[in-house]
Amino acid sequence: MTPFIAEIIGTALLIIFGDGVVANVLLNKSKGNNGGWIVITMGWAMGVFVAVYTVARFSGAHINPAVTIALAAAGKFDWANVPIYIAGQFIGAMLGALIVWITYRQHFNETKEQDLQLAVFCNAPAIRSPLNNLVTEIIGTFILIFGVFYLLPPSNSLGSLDALPVALLVLAIGLSLGGPTGYAINPARDLGPRIMHAILPIKGKGGSDWSYSWIPVVGPVIGALLAAFVFKLLQ
Repeated sequence: MTPFIAEIIGTALLIIFGDGVVANVLLNKSKGNNGGWIVITMGWAMGVFVAVYTVARFSGAHINPAVTIALAAAGKFDWANVPIYIAGQFIGAMLGALIVWITYRQHFNETKEQDLQLAVFCNAPAIRSPLNNLVTEIIGTFILIFGVFYLLPPSNSLGSLDALPVALLVLAIGLSLGGPTGYAINPARDLGPRIMHAILPIKGKGGSDWSYSWIPVVGPVIGALLAAFVFKLLQ
């Protein structure tokens, strides 16, 4: 499997689990309706876990442009490979969002609240304040990337359980810092599904909130670059 295909598959798995758990909790007549924030954060963490252990040996399982950019900025990844990785991540995110919509299509039809439909695909702030929202995404992504830099591979592999530390890190970020913006911390995770929301024939959908869409892209990139800078400074 090529790294490009691996990043498509890994990011698709992330979105299937992540957007899928949001759909389960938010959409009407779903068995998981009103499951709450803990359920959502666990679903996203398990999405990271499955994605990482599935494709790590093929591409390193970046599944996030912020990770790819940070590794390149820190000298741990070749800049020449950054575009193909990011392309795979965005394609995977869009594919994952499509699969979630197919799975929950009847429940989208039963949900009249346009903001809930949109929330399945992408983030929206609890309190809309561009500067504060941007800072929140920068902080969350900084912690993610800084943690990734220090997640050393185990001396004795535990197989799929090697993917557990990064999944727990994402879980902790969601539980502790996810409230203000929904913790995108991944440009592909937000923008790819947001594009699919705009494209798909979702019954009664509203706009895709493009005025906010730059924050879950720019914030994670800034956070990633800051984490790479600090990591290199501490070496």
